[in-house]
Amino acid sequence: MDIAVIGSNMVDLITYTNQLPKAGETLEAPDFSIGCGGKGANQAVAAAKMGASVMMVSKVGDDLFAPNTVANLQQQGVDTRFVTTAPGTSSGVAPIFVDDQSQNRILIIKGANQQLKPADIAAAAEALKSCQLIILQLEIPLETVYYAIDFARQHDIKVILNPAPAVADLNIEYACKCDFFMPNETELEILTGMPVTTDEEVKLAGQSLLKRGLKNLIITLGGRGSLWMSGDNVHQVAPTAVKAVDTSGAGDAFIGCFAHELVKSGDIPAAMAQASAYAACSVTGRGTQRSYPDAETFQRFLNVH
Repeated sequence: MDIAVIGSNMVDLITYTNQLPKAGETLEAPDFSIGCGGKGANQAVAAAKMGASVMMVSKVGDDLFAPNTVANLQQQGVDTRFVTTAPGTSSGVAPIFVDDQSQNRILIIKGANQQLKPADIAAAAEALKSCQLIILQLEIPLETVYYAIDFARQHDIKVILNPAPAVADLNIEYACKCDFFMPNETELEILTGMPVTTDEEVKLAGQSLLKRGLKNLIITLGGRGSLWMSGDNVHQVAPTAVKAVDTSGAGDAFIGCFAHELVKSGDIPAAMAQASAYAACSVTGRGTQRSYPDAETFQRFLNVH
């Protein structure tokens, strides 16, 4: 395997609305859809669609959503040998509200994702040892994230940690063991307690983390592109201009594509440029995984952008 994703899967419950209701108010929304999501699954699917060989270590619930989640991963080319069921537990779900400006607001109920434990990583150890890169997020227990980081270090496997959703008590010492730490600007603000309104503020917040020992910090900035900071070096990638329809899952698209390109070439700026364009392509369609292009579709997108 090229890449292992140890992380979450969710069922996305997406409401498209022109206006969010006030307390006690009922409004009619124009559209709704159900999709497969979760930060871990999204990143796995994005990498697989781009051509990477991807396996996933994850937990599904003991409910009607689970078979569809596993089948979807398999259809997208993700190895699901280590996607197992948590008895008596619901699958993770994510109610998502997308407004008429294409901005999203998301709630998550972790469900079975809370049951992904270090023992599940141990059970997948032999397969994981063959991987070049492990991707982690924070929709699973922190103890499992830390165990995975230690496992990767023991076996000389590169690690991307996406601190999402951000938690203020994340152990930065573990983040510093990772090869890449990849928050968005909101997560950076939560982790540092510093403002991130301007690019200069983002850089100052990033520097505060680098001073604590991070190796490579890549910050995704939505419509402002992305930023790579390492030591005293700063590299910014401009966004690809598109008309956004739905920004849900764009950060995961970025990470999945970046991981694929990093494994393929090892060229960080080039991987960021490709990932930025891939994320831009994803926001031109609705949903999360369903909006991610395969390699051929992405190439057509690049040809006109």
